[in-house]
Amino acid sequence: MTELEKNKNNPLHGVKLKDILEALVKYYGWKKLGKLIQIRCFMFEPTVNSSLKFLRKTPWAREKVEELYLAMLGKK
Repeated sequence: MTELEKNKNNPLHGVKLKDILEALVKYYGWKKLGKLIQIRCFMFEPTVNSSLKFLRKTPWAREKVEELYLAMLGKK
């Protein structure tokens, strides 16, 4: 089975974490995002770079962000 066949049903395949985060910020804004996913990097002086740094080393937080992104797209 090729890599493409394995990931054809994965809506996150090929989507960068930075693109996901920027889409969520554009759609919800930092304030609402901080209420939906209560992590400090969204609630206190949020920036894309600091949030990416945290999300890349914190799997449970990244999972929540990905779930919210899929919900926003209407795929969950």
